[in-house]
Amino acid sequence: MSLRLHTIIASTRPGRVGPAVAKWAHEAAVAHGGFDAHLVDLADFALPVYNEPNHPRLQKYEHGHTRSWAESVAAADAYVFVTPEYNFGPTPALLNALNYVYVEWGYKPAAFVSYGGVSGGMRAVQMTKLILTTLKVVPLLEGVVVPMVAQQIKDGAFVANDLHAQSVSAMLNELQRWASALKPMRTPTA
Repeated sequence: MSLRLHTIIASTRPGRVGPAVAKWAHEAAVAHGGFDAHLVDLADFALPVYNEPNHPRLQKYEHGHTRSWAESVAAADAYVFVTPEYNFGPTPALLNALNYVYVEWGYKPAAFVSYGGVSGGMRAVQMTKLILTTLKVVPLLEGVVVPMVAQQIKDGAFVANDLHAQSVSAMLNELQRWASALKPMRTPTA
């Protein structure tokens, strides 16, 4: 059985370039061949600011949007977060989505395709990695950084350069290794 990879678009704002960058990352994952690759858009879940009355660790979800998001998170063996940087940090939509569930994230690897201005979203990635470790997600070193992303968008599509192509290949190889290694840890114990 192949490993399921979710490439998650972490920006939900109007006018975002995240879908173009994520489409490229998703297509790279499909071409890689090591995953059952799925493109997931946080905007499709319309998660309000966390509104569940119970702690997410309990998995007593009362809202349909939470149950849908929990099912999506649980279904994946690995994640690629495609994210910009907002005020040197992650998007509010991503932080909110991470906090909505807990158990569903555990013992899975995550990598990043970050984009933005001169920093390429790297500060947001570093801050998000700290949060992921609390959720028992293993954040990987390998990733793709896209500085000055507007220069890489042509006719609404992201046009990768050679460094992006090399980086995404290394990232996907590592994600596959880690997802395979961590899978036994997600098997329930008696």
